[in-house]
Formats: sequence, C-alpha cells, structure tokens
Amino acid sequence: MQKALLIILLLLIDRSGVRAQSDFFKGKQMKIVVGASAGAASDLYARVVANHLPKQIPGKPEIIVQNMPGGGSLTAANYVYSVAKPDGLTLGAVTAPIYFAQLLGRKEVQFDWAKFTWIGTPEENDELLFIRSDQPYKTLLDLRKAGEAPRCGASGVGSTGFYIPKLIEEIFGVRINVVTGYPGAADVDLAVEKNEVHCRGTTISAFFGREPGRTWAKNGFVRFLVQTGDKRNHRLPDTPTIWELMDQEKGMDAKKRLARVVLGPGAFGRPILATPGIPPDRVKLLRDAYLNMLNDPEFVVEAKKRQWEIAPVSGERLEALAKEVINQPPDIIERMKKVMGES
Repeated sequence: MQKALLIILLLLIDRSGVRAQSDFFKGKQMKIVVGASAGAASDLYARVVANHLPKQIPGKPEIIVQNMPGGGSLTAANYVYSVAKPDGLTLGAVTAPIYFAQLLGRKEVQFDWAKFTWIGTPEENDELLFIRSDQPYKTLLDLRKAGEAPRCGASGVGSTGFYIPKLIEEIFGVRINVVTGYPGAADVDLAVEKNEVHCRGTTISAFFGREPGRTWAKNGFVRFLVQTGDKRNHRLPDTPTIWELMDQEKGMDAKKRLARVVLGPGAFGRPILATPGIPPDRVKLLRDAYLNMLNDPEFVVEAKKRQWEIAPVSGERLEALAKEVINQPPDIIERMKKVMGES
C-alpha cells in the first residue's frame, strides 16, 4: 500500500513539473541565435528547427531565428553565453570550431565552451576541402607544386573554412593562402564563384545540404581534394580521407595526433546549445523535445528532402565531449597555435 502511494505521489510530482514547464513556455517567444548570415547551412537548419521544435515543447511557444554573424560564430556564442537570460528561451546555433579560440586564449572569447547548456545535435559531421575545378590541381598533394598558393575563403579563425586549410598546410607541407573576414558562408561561396578565392574548407553536410553546393557537385564546378572522416562518405566515394593520405606518407604519428584534436569539432556536428544556469528540469524538457523533433515523421521528411542525414547525439553526450575537448595539455595547445598561424 505504501509503495503504491509513493508511486502515485511521484507521478503527481512529475506531472506537476510538466504542467509548470508548460505554463512557463505557453505564450512565450523563444529565439535561436544563429552565428551565420541568412542562407548559410546553420541558418537553414535553425529555421527548420524553429518550425518543428515548438510542437514538441509543452506550451508550444513561438520560435524565431535571429542571425548574428561574425567571427565564425563567436559573436553569437558570446551573446548566448553572456547576455541571454538563463531561462531556456534563447538557444544558439553556432559552429563547433569556435572552441579553438578559447583554447588559444583569444581575448574576444566571452564564453566557456564546457559550461554551455547542450541541447543536442542531429549528427556528427566530417569536413572536406574543395577547389575550383579550373585550377590546375588534380589532387591535394599537387598543391605542393603550386607556384602561387591558392586562396581559400573563410569567415573567421573559428570557422571550418580557416582551420581545415591550415591543418592541411601543416600536415602535408602544401601552400594555401587563407583569406578571412567574409561575413558568412554565402559570401565565401560568392567569392568562389567570382574567382576571388579558389577553395574552401566546409562540412560535408553544409556543402550538400544547400545551394550552391549541390549544383557545384553536379556540374563539376569544384573538385573535392580531401575529406576528414575515418572512412569515405557515401557522397564522396572518390575523394580520399586525410587518414588515407597520411598513411601514404612517412613520419606522420605526431601529425595524426594533432589532426585528431583539430578535427574534434566534427563530433559536435551542428549543435544546438543554450545559456548556462538554466533550471535542470527545463534543460531535460528541451533536450527531450529536441530528440523527439529529430524523430518526428514531418521533420524526417523535410530532412530527407534537404539531404540532411540524421544520427542524433544527445545533449548529455555533447556536455561530456565539451568538457573533454577543452581539457588539453600545453603541448597540444602549442601545436594548435602553429596550425592557426599564431606561433
């Protein structure tokens, strides 16, 4: 009898908690702060989340998207961490490589990557490096023969467009000139089309998940030089992985260790995060709602239409991973500085 009463009491407490959260979100407006300009892959993804997530949250709040480009998502991350209230009404869609800026001690960083509230990510995400196909380089290692280094465009030091070419340069001794300062991904794409820059590092899902990447892949406008996964992605069956290329070279052990650290952001995929200090029951609600959204048939249909691959990673897993990647020894930090052009 006492056990039955205890179960009933626990159920009543749980339901009262759900009702409290429903009352909190009902009639409220949430926002997703996107660290990229309109039309970028992370922007497109955030807008789909804004459309589908509300029905999974008790109280069904409205969700809007606010673009806050700058510094490869640093501006948006700083805002979510330091300015937004810890009430769960502000989410962030930022690029994972910005944690490099924290590891390197950059003064513009106003966040602690390990202390964000992590909601989840739709997938882990490997990267690639592509180049205009009218450039005279058939393979990545052909860049060693470049008389004039090809120019790769990037938004900022925390962006994939910056660190992928820099890592390739460090590992294989090729010459690449990284041009930073573009407001967002769409601006870099335009620069590639205008031949202002020749190449770009980006994530595989970002390239194939929007235009002009899909068209470029179909019409052969660009050539894929390398991908970063442990195995070849099914969309890039003829493009070697960075690990395959390193296996062809000698004396690569130390460089392989460096590559593992620098390519760590791929494990975060396209994360949705929030301000530190949100009440735990509200964090659980948001995490559950996000995972439910990723499994919702309507969302799955739209994801397939956009050629997004869904293999969810939980907020709890991202929280542990964030703490892990920030805890790096001094020798790894020094090697990273070299990759980032700071030593």
